[in-house]
Amino acid sequence: MPVAVLELKNPGDENADIWKAFDQLQTYKEQIPDLFITNELLVIADSITARVGSLTSDKERFMRWRTIDGEQLDPLGQFRETETLVRGMFRRDYLLDYLRNFILFEEDTEIVQKIAGYHQFQAVRKALTKTLQAVVGDKRIGVVWHTQGSGKSISMCFYCALVMTSPQMENPTIVVVTDRNDLDGQLYRVFSQAQDLLRETPQQAETRAQLRQLLANRPSGGIIFTTIQKFSLFEEESEFPSLSNRNNIVVICDEAHRTQYGLEAYVNRDTGKVEYGYANICAMHFRTLHYCIYGNTHRPDGAQYAGCFW
Repeated sequence: MPVAVLELKNPGDENADIWKAFDQLQTYKEQIPDLFITNELLVIADSITARVGSLTSDKERFMRWRTIDGEQLDPLGQFRETETLVRGMFRRDYLLDYLRNFILFEEDTEIVQKIAGYHQFQAVRKALTKTLQAVVGDKRIGVVWHTQGSGKSISMCFYCALVMTSPQMENPTIVVVTDRNDLDGQLYRVFSQAQDLLRETPQQAETRAQLRQLLANRPSGGIIFTTIQKFSLFEEESEFPSLSNRNNIVVICDEAHRTQYGLEAYVNRDTGKVEYGYANICAMHFRTLHYCIYGNTHRPDGAQYAGCFW
């Protein structure tokens, strides 16, 4: 069963570049569609230049694969892209992991197959490693930095799929936290279309009461979406109720805005009262949890990073 089709061109032929290979693949899809029934990956390459895409990718979505081990970019130099792609993607364990966990489908007017880029594949794998370490460590997983358009939402889907199916996590609960209703709804829609990958049906909390109902004494499992403001106290309450004593709840904060901060107490200058940020308010509801933040932001030195790192 061919799960990948590689169309290779002669690097010495000026009239046969990788985009001629792309056109050739489109011809194959029309003339021999049976070749693509089990297809997951398409590669166009000429030994020097290489790109990988999905069965539904246009030219813009055929991307370079720029790492072998997830640590060094372009380790073989700019003229050996094909070797970097083959060694960094088609290594047996990499490929099996990729086929199982890093491909999803979305449907709007038509079905679109989306595949992970090199930065998503390596960052999510490293995030899982850090998550498993956090279970027995200080419960803090880490931060993934993204620039706009680098696939943050589907990176989160891939990460959740790995965490949910990891035996060490023992069927965890994922809580996806944002600070805006529009962002909450957008992420919820992305995850809802990825149910086959996630093996869970996401749920969205509309109110504080519903959020507590979804979380309180939940025995296991579930992917729950909420805005961070819904963790606030009710008017009649003076302390935060404990929603769970489990140690396999993973909280993912999308976008590192200031509303997601505040694990330590501070004094409100206007009222003189000791107050806490929303991050602490969220944490008070659980005995122990693991914190992961996906950020669409800049690095501390002010430079944008094209992709993400751990």
